[in-house]
Amino acid sequence: MMICHGHGAMRCRGIVKNRKAASKQGVRANKRSGALLWETGMTAIYYLAVDGGGTNTRARLYDESDKLIGEGLSGSSNLTLGSDIAGPAIAAAGDAALVAAGLQPGAKTRIRAGLGLSGGNIPALADSIAAFPFGYGALTVTSDAVTACLGAHAGEDGGIFILGTGSQGLALVGGKETSVGGWGFALGDDASGAVLGRAALRAALLSVDLLGPVSDLTRRLLAHFHDDPNEAVIWARTATPRDYGRFAPLVFEAAGGDVVADHLIAGATGSIVAMLDRLKDLGAPRIALMGGLAEPYRPYLPVRYDEILVPPKGDALAGALTLAKRGR
Repeated sequence: MMICHGHGAMRCRGIVKNRKAASKQGVRANKRSGALLWETGMTAIYYLAVDGGGTNTRARLYDESDKLIGEGLSGSSNLTLGSDIAGPAIAAAGDAALVAAGLQPGAKTRIRAGLGLSGGNIPALADSIAAFPFGYGALTVTSDAVTACLGAHAGEDGGIFILGTGSQGLALVGGKETSVGGWGFALGDDASGAVLGRAALRAALLSVDLLGPVSDLTRRLLAHFHDDPNEAVIWARTATPRDYGRFAPLVFEAAGGDVVADHLIAGATGSIVAMLDRLKDLGAPRIALMGGLAEPYRPYLPVRYDEILVPPKGDALAGALTLAKRGR
């Protein structure tokens, strides 16, 4: 987790280099530690909660009484895509929330932001996005799994498994957070929409060479590329995880009789079971499935998980708000 303070969110661990500037922004510099301390009586404080993944970036802006005053939406901010892509997407969502709240850009210095981002569990990626010049007065970066878990269990012990464009599990037990998976599209993200969509397209191309079964699903996937495998290959050269994830719903639509779809879901379900078992071993007393594919996968999971799987109390944005307020 990366915590930054100060104008532009560029100074980390609360270091203030310009005390006069901090004073003008309604911020008092602690002479002993150099940390930024907000004077609640001097100026209003706002909290920005951000949830960023492979599909989109959502932002909610709250006032000091936890009243929602603005929301924003933008494109993908998966950190594995690079800060040059994720940074502008996060900034755009935050700016949209600011505009919706009727606030001027200068209010950014009075914002404490909590960012839960896909890929935020990788220190180098978290450091990179923390250095992006958002302009917020304080910034805390962590993975979207951490904020999802904070929201799902209202800060209590528990685990989550996110099934969206990417995938990641997390256990928060006794104040200790342990990630499971979440290594990105190239090396991980088992059972995610992106990985499931890619597997479906691979199966479709295998069917062309009669190296795999032909089914309604493979025919439908090939039709997307005008029944031309070469077109699919060209498309794949620039395809993002989000692009692959768009094919995942077709797999669930075909399941229940389509040999290819059923095989793909069985394999993905096996990966989910392994993740859930690991979270139980880590001591998670309850686990919430989250993300756009949580509901489609649920009927395929063994009944032995019925007692431990619970609906989330809140979403990742609720957890990001908690993160923004805690600052850690």
